[in-house]
Amino acid sequence: MSRAAPIGVFDSGVGGLSVLAELRRLLPHEDFLYLADTAHLPYGARPGEEIRELTGRAVAELHARGVKAVVVACNTASAYSLEHLRARFDMPIIGLVPALKPAVAATRTGVVGVLATPGTLRGTLLQDVIRTFAEPAGVRVLTAVSAELVPLVEAGQADGERTRAVLREVLAPIAEAGADGLVLGCTHYPFLAGSIRAEFGDTFALLDSGAAVARHTRNVLQGSDLLNTQQAQGAVASFVTGDVEAARPVFAALSADQAEPVHLAAVSA
Repeated sequence: MSRAAPIGVFDSGVGGLSVLAELRRLLPHEDFLYLADTAHLPYGARPGEEIRELTGRAVAELHARGVKAVVVACNTASAYSLEHLRARFDMPIIGLVPALKPAVAATRTGVVGVLATPGTLRGTLLQDVIRTFAEPAGVRVLTAVSAELVPLVEAGQADGERTRAVLREVLAPIAEAGADGLVLGCTHYPFLAGSIRAEFGDTFALLDSGAAVARHTRNVLQGSDLLNTQQAQGAVASFVTGDVEAARPVFAALSADQAEPVHLAAVSA
């Protein structure tokens, strides 16, 4: 496998752009292929078997395009698919784990919240992390879920009135219970940070997995002697399974480097 090969990044939609930004910050000389399965968004309410099938199809597409590793930048897909992907593909597969460990370490009130999708809450990964880190520390974990937030971000409404209303509804009970940390358990949710701050001020410290996943990806590539040795700035090519023109303005708005042109193309669903 070539060091110069790109790294694949997969999400059901644009949420993984928050992870891609962290990857590019830490690995500036790597090239990336970003694939968003917008034709089947959102994943949160889909059955686990279907999530595994869709995720496997997307990773197969990236593999066919010559990537040297894949970051599954989707909490729901990670919760259901990592074991299956690692058994199927002979390349590093890196997934997401909700950032509960740092939230538990930082809390002063002993209460933290997790904002997640229905699929992430149904999966076993979050419960495993709670048992491993929160329960031994005596920290109470409260969960909030909404099926609306991912589609709102995908529609370019991360700061919209409806988004603010949904956040008020689902996060008020967590704030009232004394939570001082909020784990953003979906890669779409870092794009809601401004709206959360507007509604709740500094009530919560917001935590997500992006930076930790980037560090882990670097370590995995380094351990496999796959880090790109070029000195030039890496490039990104992005693909969607749905409507390219509908996705283009949202990609442009949410990309970390908004001065850089968005190279967006379609792949078959």
